Amino acid sequence: MLRYGADGRVSLTEAGRLVLGLCGSDCDELDRVVEEVERKVDRVKKTVMAMVTDAETGHLRSSLSCVKILCALYFAKMRHDPRNPRMPDRDRLVLSKGHAAPALYAVLAECGYFRKDEFIDFRDIDGVLQGHPETYVPGIESPSGSLGQGLSIAVGMALAAKMDRRPYRVYVLLGDGELNEGQVWEAAMTASHMGLDNLVAIVDRNRSQLCGQTEAVKSLEPLAERWRSFGWRVLEIDGNDVRQILEALDEADRRDGRPTVIIAYTRVEL
Repeated sequence: MLRYGADGRVSLTEAGRLVLGLCGSDCDELDRVVEEVERKVDRVKKTVMAMVTDAETGHLRSSLSCVKILCALYFAKMRHDPRNPRMPDRDRLVLSKGHAAPALYAVLAECGYFRKDEFIDFRDIDGVLQGHPETYVPGIESPSGSLGQGLSIAVGMALAAKMDRRPYRVYVLLGDGELNEGQVWEAAMTASHMGLDNLVAIVDRNRSQLCGQTEAVKSLEPLAERWRSFGWRVLEIDGNDVRQILEALDEADRRDGRPTVIIAYTRVEL
């Protein structure tokens, strides 16, 4: 019921997904996928910590808070191929919280998009892997850095898929602090108006941003109700629980004419 790619990515076959639908979330197949993703998480966390420590620069906490989300996406959910990074029907991931680039770089290297020795020059002016993602890096779909723009980019990708009648899905990982940006809510309104049910936004709700705690800087609550008021389907999960992440991603596959936002309540775990 499991499919292991040459890049080490693990996923359920269609038969596996059918079995899961019949027997519930306690199936052995899902347990194995969760265990495999957790093993990847441990390796990715070590890579992230080594990368930032060696460079003596980088956003460590923001990277660690989203590692499990990225691992669940790349190792168990998204359709992608490191040997063909521009595969037309690949699923897309936009890292809107671009300062968490170390986490995405570590995941992409684990998948096989590039060699891990590239980490030596992380954030070096002459290096390939800069502090925020650039599209010349294999596996990066969009540059990001100026917060608040990622959802707009993802809306454009999802709309293009609809117009071209392509099957790929678009995922965008947002920081909760960047929800202060008005552009996020303009994009949210556009996505629901356009019926982009091929779009999944994931909010890394770690309650922390550069200048303090999110609720002290600019209160976001009631966050779930805010997204619902913009016409989105809302799922709330423990973002440190791989099983819950995978189940929410599977639930987001069920299209009902609305985009889906997963609010993942996270905390930094070493």
